[in-house]
Amino acid sequence: MDSTNGSLHPHFLLLGLSSHPGQEHLLFSLFLCMYLLNLLGNLLILLLTLSDPRLRGSPMYFFLSHLSLVDVCFTSTTMPKMLANLRARRQGIPYTGCLVQMYFFVAFAITENFLLGVMALDRYLAICRPLRYAVLMSPLRRQALVGSSWMLAHIHSLLHTLLMSRLSFCGRTRLPHFFCDFQPLLALACSRKRLNELLSFLEGGVLIIGPFLLIVLSYARILWAVLRVPERRGKAFQTCGAHLAVVGLFYGTAISVYFRPLSSYSGDRDKLATVMYTVVTPTLNPFIYSLRNQDIKAALLNFFTVLSNVVRVT
Repeated sequence: MDSTNGSLHPHFLLLGLSSHPGQEHLLFSLFLCMYLLNLLGNLLILLLTLSDPRLRGSPMYFFLSHLSLVDVCFTSTTMPKMLANLRARRQGIPYTGCLVQMYFFVAFAITENFLLGVMALDRYLAICRPLRYAVLMSPLRRQALVGSSWMLAHIHSLLHTLLMSRLSFCGRTRLPHFFCDFQPLLALACSRKRLNELLSFLEGGVLIIGPFLLIVLSYARILWAVLRVPERRGKAFQTCGAHLAVVGLFYGTAISVYFRPLSSYSGDRDKLATVMYTVVTPTLNPFIYSLRNQDIKAALLNFFTVLSNVVRVT
């Protein structure tokens, strides 16, 4: 890390979502509700998956539980600091803390990206290759898929963080964002950053566009398969449509922020797009993936039955 960064830039100033003081109370209430809803939905799925043997042994719920864990970590990387800034106007963040926040944000974002691709592949194999599904999604293979998703994401994030730590900011500390994101930090830097930009477009593009194409191809094959079974068309369109809407929101906003020239970065516009994939999508995921799911409903009913029996005994 450049030693001058620690002495000359002890703090960044996060300018937040809005420059209008009158909006802070409304934004705080709105995002606090969304954060609590996020925690409730995702932690409930984690609890149900761990407590119900049927869900615990299913590849789909194994992947869904990891997606829920990532969503909790993903939002908890940015939301508590954003809420503190809105409530107490503590907008400063140390240079080291900023890099740490960026590291975990990128790591969890890329992990979510990989898991969405793996879940689409899992649904394709379950629907289009049902006879071989148990073999293709054996416990060892699904653990390898999840483990590699976490590992590759953290390697990718570490590489970006190390390259970011080499940059100088020449006294520029006002960050037009509500957390330490890669793109606004790179736009703020004053030293040569061509390597950072090149890595973002090439290596980052492969890691994001690859899973996105896997999702599109998997759902295209699923839709093609179910269209040949008339009685399954309505349910398939409802399920796939909801999943693809969330996936489209996540990838559409992320790609619009990160895959364009750095000179075109716009703080206000990009902050809104960032809210979509950092707050809205993780909050919607547990409900979209489990709202119509009978297994989740049965596990939830069983959980509350057991809980009421325990309360009655005590």
